[in-house]
Amino acid sequence: MFDIGFPELVVVSVVALLVIGPEKLPETIRTMSLWIGRIQRSFSNIRREIESEIGADEIRQQLHNENIMKELEETKNTLQQAGQDVRTTINATVEEAETSTPVDKNESRTKDND
Repeated sequence: MFDIGFPELVVVSVVALLVIGPEKLPETIRTMSLWIGRIQRSFSNIRREIESEIGADEIRQQLHNENIMKELEETKNTLQQAGQDVRTTINATVEEAETSTPVDKNESRTKDND
C-alpha cells in the first residue's frame, strides 16, 4: 500500500514518541491500529462489492447478447421458411404452366391481329 522502509518507520516512531509522549503512545498506537483495521475492512468490502457488480454486469451483458442471438436465429429461420414457401409456390406455378395445354404460337398471333 505505502512504500515505507525501516528508516522512515524509525523516524515516524521517534517523532510520535516526542509529540505524543511515552504515557499516551501505547493507547494512541492501539487506536490507530483499530482505525487502520476498520479502513482496510472497508476497502476490502468496497472492493468485493465492485468485483461482484462487475461480474453481474458481465453476466447481464452475456444474457443480453444471448437474447439477441436467439432473436436473430428466430428471424433467420422465419426468413428461410418464407424463402422455401416462395420457392414451392414458384415451382408449383411452373409445373402447372408446363402441364397446361400449350397454345400454338401461330394461333395466338392471328388472334392478336383480329
